[in-house]
Formats: sequence, C-alpha cells, structure tokens
Amino acid sequence: MLYEKNTIYILGTAKIGKNDPISARYNIFFVGIIIERDSGIIIDSTCNMVRDVTTDFIRSIIIGYNLIDDIDQIVEEILDRFYGMAQKAVIAAIKDARNKYIMIKND
Repeated sequence: MLYEKNTIYILGTAKIGKNDPISARYNIFFVGIIIERDSGIIIDSTCNMVRDVTTDFIRSIIIGYNLIDDIDQIVEEILDRFYGMAQKAVIAAIKDARNKYIMIKND
C-alpha cells in the first residue's frame, strides 16, 4: 500500500510481561501508526504481535480514529474487544505514539 504525502509514521513502544509470547521474540512491544499529518486520523497500523491475525485485529480497532481526540474511545474499544495478554502494552504503546504525535505537532 502506498501512502499519501500528507501522512506520517509514528512508533509507540511499551514494556511487555515475561509471560507474554511476544517476549520470546522481542524485548519490547511496538505499534506503528500511520496518520494524516494535519487531522490526526489513523490510516493504517502495524504491531509486533506473534500472529498476523492479532495485528490485523488491533488494526481494525484503531483505524479511522483520531489519535489525539479519540484516545479515550480507542482505549475503551481495546478494553472491550481485545483480551490478549498484551492488552495493557497495546494501550501503553498507542498512548506513547499519541504523545510523540503531540510533540511533533507542537514543533
């Protein structure tokens, strides 16, 4: 997929528990979010889940939301729909990406 020039890629990271299968492959959990630079709307995402279906599921939850304005709804939907071991890490990584986006917008 090609992305428009008005999009940016932001990486959010979070620590993961030692019991989480992700820890066998990676030291941290990350979520990469592609957003429209000016609006903050999430266009696409990826993350380092062990299974592609989990990455696709997280993507289906967050696409279309505004990374700044809709953070409470994003968290609420993750808590309501995603019951994987990495639930807290997913939320923390998205919040980290949000903080980075806010810093970019303020520069």
